[in-house]
Amino acid sequence: MNAARDGRMPMPELRCWLVPGLAVAASLLLLCPAVPLGQPTRPAGKAGPAQEIPLDKEQLDKRLLSVGRLIEQSSASRQIEASGDEGALERHGKARDAYQQALQARDAGDYASAAQLARESSALMFEAVRLAARDRVIEDRRRADFAARMESVKSLLAAQQRISAEKPNAPDAAETGRSIEKMISEASQLWAANQQLKAETVLNKAYLVANAAVSSMRRGDTLVRSLNFTTREEEYRYELDRNDTHLILIKALAGEMPKLTGVNEMLKGFVDKAAELRGQAERAAGDGDYAGAIGLLEGSTRELVRAIRSLGIFIPG
Repeated sequence: MNAARDGRMPMPELRCWLVPGLAVAASLLLLCPAVPLGQPTRPAGKAGPAQEIPLDKEQLDKRLLSVGRLIEQSSASRQIEASGDEGALERHGKARDAYQQALQARDAGDYASAAQLARESSALMFEAVRLAARDRVIEDRRRADFAARMESVKSLLAAQQRISAEKPNAPDAAETGRSIEKMISEASQLWAANQQLKAETVLNKAYLVANAAVSSMRRGDTLVRSLNFTTREEEYRYELDRNDTHLILIKALAGEMPKLTGVNEMLKGFVDKAAELRGQAERAAGDGDYAGAIGLLEGSTRELVRAIRSLGIFIPG
């Protein structure tokens, strides 16, 4: 059937809104020509010459049956109800109202008005499907982002455990690994319980802890062998990033900690000392003394490690 001749939306435009699980809605919408989104519908009984209005009762009954199934029995209607989207639910309700008006017009013998109302009802359902699908796409993206971050954390944990095996004397390495594993488990449980925001928060903290732990453990001989900096400036830039990683972790952890005076004063002392050393490092780098700047930055990061430990997270350093 030629969609362009009978006034229906062309197939390519229709397909752009489809998502898995809505194929039934698509097939039913093809039976019920919809007014394109964003364009106002004409008043009942006043359709333009380009729109085909079936005045035959048998054809009209078939169309109304299809619209009724779309509204009440289709996978699209279930998707709309499950989405919880206010806009989608509102349009679903309006589609029901238009459909009931179409039935009343059909029973009164006003087939032209009934056909127009059927079109309006299917158009409203199409908008509702689009809104419900939008929420599903957002949810799928959030799930994919969580899974990707989880893989990153697990990869960092594996690196932390591998380096720990290479450097068995690294202090607190085992405790750090257990802490990361505990946060991974907690994040997974929260996600399964549909507490997505809390799960993401815990997983992000696990990522920061794992990243900081790996960067600390890769200092010394292991770092030199694996990274082979070509210049002192390049190594200085690396140390800046490492310092930033620890500082970001402190900010994330401190926001979750109760305001205990002793802890806060200790934390402030470590952070202030770290900031002082970093400032000295930046001035040394500005004078071209990258070797001195690196030493100062390492001292700054050690103070940040102490601050992290004061917050109950054990990382090497």
